[in-house]
Amino acid sequence: MKEKLNKSGFVFKSYEAPYQSPFDKLFEIFKELITHTSGDFDEAIDWLRQLDIEYKLTTPEYTIDDFIEDLKRKGYIQEEIDPDGTGNSGITITAKTERAIRQQALDHIFGKIKSSGSGNHKSKGIGLGDEHTGDFRPYQFGDGLDKVSMTESLRNAQINNGLGDFSLTEDDLVVEETLHKSQMSTVLMIDISHSMILYGEDRITPAKKVAMALAEMITTRYPKDTLEILVFGNDAWPIKIKDLPYLKVGPYHTNTVAGLQLAMDMLRRKRNTNKQIFMITDGKPSCLRLPDGQYYKNSNGLDPYITNKCYGMAQQARRLHIPITTFMIAEDPYLMQFVRAFTQANRGKAFYTGLKGLGEMIFEDYENNRKKRING
Repeated sequence: MKEKLNKSGFVFKSYEAPYQSPFDKLFEIFKELITHTSGDFDEAIDWLRQLDIEYKLTTPEYTIDDFIEDLKRKGYIQEEIDPDGTGNSGITITAKTERAIRQQALDHIFGKIKSSGSGNHKSKGIGLGDEHTGDFRPYQFGDGLDKVSMTESLRNAQINNGLGDFSLTEDDLVVEETLHKSQMSTVLMIDISHSMILYGEDRITPAKKVAMALAEMITTRYPKDTLEILVFGNDAWPIKIKDLPYLKVGPYHTNTVAGLQLAMDMLRRKRNTNKQIFMITDGKPSCLRLPDGQYYKNSNGLDPYITNKCYGMAQQARRLHIPITTFMIAEDPYLMQFVRAFTQANRGKAFYTGLKGLGEMIFEDYENNRKKRING
């Protein structure tokens, strides 16, 4: 009788992509296009039709028109009448699409991160909390009974007193150490000055995709944290998360001071001790609003009057224990010199980056900050 051989090893075969329905394939592309067109449905569909001609995305059985009908049926788009009374109507995306776009941004940018169980932040200090460390210490008077590790305590009792005459004493009790969970309040500043689309490079789309991914990550994985978003050009104003897909660059200069003032006003209202500002910008500060309401603008080089105001805001944030992390989408030496001085004034951090990898860097910095207490 022949002995049966056990064979083991690797079996290689051609990669087969997971099945996607015709709708799902087009929807993935549509979500990317609607982000680039800042929510303009008609323009996104025009782009989709052009891509279809070039890459044969559809079939006679499922056309772009079929896809549009499915978008309506599934609640991703809706017919909207112009409120100005002209009777004009058009198709707009719905809140369901806005959520889908944020989720896609999260998957694309932060897809490699692991889900956090309770969505809260660890600090470095051991103390009262509910994040278990695996370390134990003897029970002390005043420790809550819910903190006692019964498994380890019973084990100690067996070792100390034996099984024959089992007894559990106070000396056998141990408590598991826990980490205090901190909460984080973050303000994300996005530069929407005209330079964000200069020289044929679209810098605003990656910036708002990062903002959508960060917003989705915080609201779903760290619900106790807060994220507020503002944009700044000649002035600064807050926007809601749902507004992100529609964000556009304007004919603005860069009023960094106004953005920082608004960011700090937002954070002053937060009770959390951990606060931070993320600033995504590609240009130098070139604008200030004067006390009389007039604008002081200078796009020629670095204006000391403007930069000194920026340094003053950085120092003020430092006194409030608010670190500023600047993500500079530019590599001009004179701009890097400004950012270095700004960062030194705040004792914050700066990253000089292109568009690639921006999301990963922001997530990394967010994670690092949430794992420690910010003491100034």
